[in-house]
Amino acid sequence: MFLTRFTVDPNRRGARKLLASPQAMHAAVRAAFTTPEDHDRPGARTLWRLDATTAETLYLYIVSPGQPDLAHLVTQAGHTSGEAWATRPYQGLLDSLKPGQRWAFRLTANPAHSGRKTAEAKETQRFGLLRPAEQQQWLADRAERCGFALAPQTDGQPNLTVHRRQTLSFRRGAGTVTLTVATFDGILDITDAQAFRKTLTAGIGHAKAYGCGLLTIAPTR
Repeated sequence: MFLTRFTVDPNRRGARKLLASPQAMHAAVRAAFTTPEDHDRPGARTLWRLDATTAETLYLYIVSPGQPDLAHLVTQAGHTSGEAWATRPYQGLLDSLKPGQRWAFRLTANPAHSGRKTAEAKETQRFGLLRPAEQQQWLADRAERCGFALAPQTDGQPNLTVHRRQTLSFRRGAGTVTLTVATFDGILDITDAQAFRKTLTAGIGHAKAYGCGLLTIAPTR
């Protein structure tokens, strides 16, 4: 497994096109892998996420089974000076994870639930969860099976914030895709290292092809 950080230049026309459509960004990420096995393998898949630290600083993070080649993205949407992207092995971090470790984390996800649009509807469909409390509960409900627990604050509430809450709509083929997206920042404690490794390499929730599901961790300060 590999972790890659690519610096996006949001002032470039090609970058603006990719940023406007998760479908276009998905295709650009997919094009970074010459073989299917480098993009998806049993138990691991390519995940990506966009992080904006300032209006002019935007990063594309990718976790992938194989090492990507992002030269085509540099041409289209990257900075032409300096190091455009950096890739490092991810397995060392994965192997070092143990129950009881505490980490800061970030996750951009598609918090949603399944249901019927009307009482008469025969098929279920996914509906986005829009309220911050519902979105926090969505993550809390998945924490145990994903191998972690949300660390408590001094008041007993989970150390968790939700931001960049938005609804995205974009074209896919002849139709339109609409997604509810939120970014979670917080502190977690690992409870099951094996399940947590799977979470880091396979993602959380739906819409993984469209920039959702990638959870990354960093040492707590």
